[in-house]
Amino acid sequence: MPTRIRLQRKGKKGRPYYHVVVADSRAPRDGKYIERIGAYDPNMNPAFVEVNTDRAMDWLQKGAQPSDTCRAILSYSGVVYKNHLANGVKKGAFDQEEADRRFDIWKNEKNAKVEGKKSNLAQNADAASKDRLDAEKKVAATMAAAHSAKLAALSAPPENLPMDTPAEVEAPAETEVPVAEAPAAEEPAKSEGEAPAAE
Repeated sequence: MPTRIRLQRKGKKGRPYYHVVVADSRAPRDGKYIERIGAYDPNMNPAFVEVNTDRAMDWLQKGAQPSDTCRAILSYSGVVYKNHLANGVKKGAFDQEEADRRFDIWKNEKNAKVEGKKSNLAQNADAASKDRLDAEKKVAATMAAAHSAKLAALSAPPENLPMDTPAEVEAPAETEVPVAEAPAAEEPAKSEGEAPAAE
C-alpha cells in the first residue's frame, strides 16, 4: 500500500489549518487516514508547526513519501535532517552519539533563529504603533493650533476701529429713515376787498 505523509485541511473558509497525517495515497484529501502525526497553522506568524518526531521518523524509515509541503514542514521541524543522520548511522559513517550531537547543534541554531524572528516581529510592531501614535499626536497638535488661532481671530477687535470705541458700530446716517415733517399751518386766504391793516 503506497503511503503518503500529507496535509488534511481543517478550519473555516479563509482561515484554514491543517493536520499532518499518514494516509493511503488513494484516499481523498479530507478522508480516511492511518495516523495523525502533527499540525500546521499558517495563520500565525511565524507559522505554528507541531510534529511528533518519533512517529514521523518511523514512517519515513518505512518508506512513506511526504508531499512537497509536508517535506518542507518536516524539514523545518528537523525530521528530515534526523532521518538523514539515522541513515548515516546505518551506513557506518558515524556513531549514534555523533548523530545526536549534530542534531542538538542544528536544533539550537534553529530555535535561536525562530526566537530572533519572534523578537524582531514584536519590536517592529512596537515601533509601528509608536510611529502611528506620534503621527496622531502631530495631527492633533496641528488641529489645536489652527483652532486656537481661529478663536483668537474671532475674539480680537477689528483693526480699522480705534481701541477705545465700542465694538458695536451705529448705522450710518445715510441709512437712517428720515422723519416726516409736519406741514406748516396755512394762513387764511385774504379776500380781495380787505385792505391791509394800517400800521
